[in-house]
Amino acid sequence: MSNVSYVALSRQAALARELTSIANNVANADTTGFRRDGFLFTEYVNALNGEPSLSQTRIGARLIDPLQGDMIATGGPLDLAIEGKGYFTIETPQGQRLTRAGSFILSDQGVVSTAEGHTLGGEGGAPLVIPPGTGRIVISADGVVSADGEIVGRVELVDVDPTTLAREGDNLFRTDAETTPVEGAVIRQAHLEGSNVNVVLEISRMIEVQRAFEMVQQMMNDDAERAKRAIETLGGAR
Repeated sequence: MSNVSYVALSRQAALARELTSIANNVANADTTGFRRDGFLFTEYVNALNGEPSLSQTRIGARLIDPLQGDMIATGGPLDLAIEGKGYFTIETPQGQRLTRAGSFILSDQGVVSTAEGHTLGGEGGAPLVIPPGTGRIVISADGVVSADGEIVGRVELVDVDPTTLAREGDNLFRTDAETTPVEGAVIRQAHLEGSNVNVVLEISRMIEVQRAFEMVQQMMNDDAERAKRAIETLGGAR
């Protein structure tokens, strides 16, 4: 394989991952609390023994877009949206996870949870438990939870370096970095945050990436054709 092909293949691999990311963004344009992501392309030089070095392309980082999604009024007392920075903490069997999706329900034990059964984290990591028979649940802008006028806990909001986030299923994020309490964020009860995906922009990105992919593919085809002609010419010269 020629050096041109090595360079082109590195670019193709990066573009293919970018296309997958764009397709996932478009598919989740209506997913509650979804945050679009994209890739940062970087160039690196690969040294070769006795030959000129190769400049190749790779994915440098995966970036989660922090842009705020639209606020959607639902009227549900356990539908929560974050206005500003931060994430809800979710306790799962695999450990703590983060999310912007604030659609919660009460478990059979009265614990505020996700539809998948994962517990919403309260202050200090304690679960939020609503006493049986509660008629009115109020969650203030600073996260204080009251059941029929009695305070039962507070919703925990944390922030983290977005470059450390890794996407998982159920609209959750994993991070190995240390989280910090959020200052200044507002919780809006009876609202959900919509996806921050702009479908028109994503489709435009998809077209650009597809064109770049096709251009590199044509370059590889041209290089293969040149190699073929060279072999035929040298073979016929014998």
